[in-house]
Amino acid sequence: MWSKETVAGRPAWRHAPSGVVFREVPGGTFRMGLSDEELGALRAIDEADAADDSLEYFLADATRMRPVREVRVGPFLLARHPLTVAQTRHWLPDYEDDFAESDDTVARVKDDDLDTVLEALPFRLPSEAEWEYAARAGTTTLTFRGDGVPDEDEILDVFADEKRVAASENAFGLAAMGCANEVCADVWTPHFENAPSDARPRTGDGPRAVRGGGGDLSPWQGCDEWLLLLSAFRSELDMFTAIRPVAPLPVAGGR
Repeated sequence: MWSKETVAGRPAWRHAPSGVVFREVPGGTFRMGLSDEELGALRAIDEADAADDSLEYFLADATRMRPVREVRVGPFLLARHPLTVAQTRHWLPDYEDDFAESDDTVARVKDDDLDTVLEALPFRLPSEAEWEYAARAGTTTLTFRGDGVPDEDEILDVFADEKRVAASENAFGLAAMGCANEVCADVWTPHFENAPSDARPRTGDGPRAVRGGGGDLSPWQGCDEWLLLLSAFRSELDMFTAIRPVAPLPVAGGR
């Protein structure tokens, strides 16, 4: 069911039936949420007029990404990039996508289709903690690229070809983290108060939490869309989402 191979110069696990490529994310501990240092970096960008508009509105709403806490994360497999339309149709042959431009681009699943897609998958969603840990890939800056405003050309149309996908990988070999708005297993909660210190998702009733989305707003309109690329950025599911699944580490023998 699983084959170990090299993809873009890095080790990877391929789910043979579907062709979905996974990277192994090592376990570890990290500080989750928008840190004081990251808030300072945002204020420096604002004061330097490097943003399109004042960031005060964003800074005022930063409580949804706080308080920062230390979180333990175990090792797991995470898809190299969100599922494409073609990969989604491996499990749901009749799946239709109103947002994707081709079968090779990321599937943007409508919120009323999400449960149907998730029930068909043999994988699970990442928790918010797992997603942010994977997005940071050991960094403590606004994005894995650093504390600067990301280059729009590096974000938009990142899935146009394999060369651009490979160039968008972080230190864990995960491509385009933050580009698509990716759904997590957690139910949306507007802060991290009383959140667990491990990577378990927060459960309950309500919409799911979403991470990323900076590449879904294409072309950028000069409204600081780059903020959606922040490793700590989080929002509530609305309209459509991408799916970057998690799989358990294969046991000996590749099964």
